[in-house]
Amino acid sequence: MNPLHEPRRPAGLLGSAKAVAWAFLGIRRNRDYQDDLGRLNPLSVILVALVAVLAFVGGLIALVHWVVK
Repeated sequence: MNPLHEPRRPAGLLGSAKAVAWAFLGIRRNRDYQDDLGRLNPLSVILVALVAVLAFVGGLIALVHWVVK
């Protein structure tokens, strides 16, 4: 069977977190990006990205407070 036509399982929350982490770093192979487009649920990616952004901003705020005090 041709591997391009195999049915793909949804990636789930861990796959979404992994894709968001790679997006934050700004490095991703095109083949992996294309795989993510077919496997990931856009709603889960948005939710994981929002949580990651809030954690990042919260971490920066905490770091600034720690350095200033």
